[in-house]
Amino acid sequence: MLGTIPFLFSASLLLFTATAAVAQTGLPIPRFVSVRAAEANLRTGPGVRYPIAWVYLKRGLPMEIIAEFDTWRMVRDHEGEEGWLHQSLLSGKRTVLITAEIASLRRRPDETAPVVARAQEGVIADIDGCQGAWCEIEAGGFTGWVPRRTLWGVYPGETLD
Repeated sequence: MLGTIPFLFSASLLLFTATAAVAQTGLPIPRFVSVRAAEANLRTGPGVRYPIAWVYLKRGLPMEIIAEFDTWRMVRDHEGEEGWLHQSLLSGKRTVLITAEIASLRRRPDETAPVVARAQEGVIADIDGCQGAWCEIEAGGFTGWVPRRTLWGVYPGETLD
């Protein structure tokens, strides 16, 4: 019985520490950010001593922060992979990833509006704002509206200005 008390105390102290780190930034969890670096090592834990699970080579790739610990952010990518990135590898700039095979960028947020350009699955775009079921994005020098359902990096119902 005595052997379990230090373990329970250690576990509750760790939980308290992780919760306090989340509160330090004052930013909401979860939230979307993007990869700042040209190369970002996703680690299995919050520190350089943890093994690298993935290496991201796409600057601007959207990531979802799902937890924080000190200067480390637990993130989730568009495929559901989770791990830890140092905060210096991330940017608050919002981007989205095209998830549809082809997304038509339209002049207005309307299915009948003229098509300005088309973007393939996997294209990373800057997001300018969202209205209802539509988001305005910029990719490859083209700006247009696409259905929110064709994007990863923005929450359902989230309004962006």
